[in-house]
Amino acid sequence: MKPYRNLKAGSLIEDELGKMFARDFNFEGALVTILDVLVDEKLLHATVRLGIIPYEKGPGVYGMLTRHAADLHHQLVRKLNIKPVPFLKFEIVEPEKSAATPAA
Repeated sequence: MKPYRNLKAGSLIEDELGKMFARDFNFEGALVTILDVLVDEKLLHATVRLGIIPYEKGPGVYGMLTRHAADLHHQLVRKLNIKPVPFLKFEIVEPEKSAATPAA
């Protein structure tokens, strides 16, 4: 396999998903950011890591995206010129607690 092919595919998927999120989804009071897309070496699966503010809205956003994962995959197949287009799996990244701890 060509070196860095999975990194290039991840970058293309991240870019196109960002456009789809802005255009097609209303996350109802939540700010959803794609932190990165991790694609396996065979380009079969991609893990989309999300940052969600406020974090409490995460389960609702996660449910919405997993319900629409097949539609998102179909749109990526039509838009991207990579074969195969990986199947999407979403993961919510927890915020760090370092800013919340008071200094003594």
